[in-house]
Amino acid sequence: MAFSARTPDVPIAQINVTPLVDVLLVMLVIVMITAPVVTHKLKLDLPQPRSETTQIAEPVHLSIQADGSMVWNDTPIDASALSAQFALTARQKDAPRIVLDPADGVSYQVVASVVASARQQGVDKLDFMGGR
Repeated sequence: MAFSARTPDVPIAQINVTPLVDVLLVMLVIVMITAPVVTHKLKLDLPQPRSETTQIAEPVHLSIQADGSMVWNDTPIDASALSAQFALTARQKDAPRIVLDPADGVSYQVVASVVASARQQGVDKLDFMGGR
């Protein structure tokens, strides 16, 4: 028996395809298992839109000036009338949002008392206007 001696300076020019075939078969099995899951249909009972149109009330703009005076939709208003206006607004069926716009120099106490008065009267849609 004659064995040939391998010379160390000759590179091996063949690719071992066994790991490639193993990976390909594993991927094929994964695709075969997940393919029926992707085509599965799910029956959902989604809510249907109502035919009637709903009217969204215009927001009320309440601005507080730096000196503490207040304006309700371009009409000057004092603190006692403001409390009554909050009560009327809270009793409406579709109560509008109240957008509060305090001026830059107004004190925190004035804004806090307006918010507290609104909460006392039952106003739950009170927003603050961002800086301009």
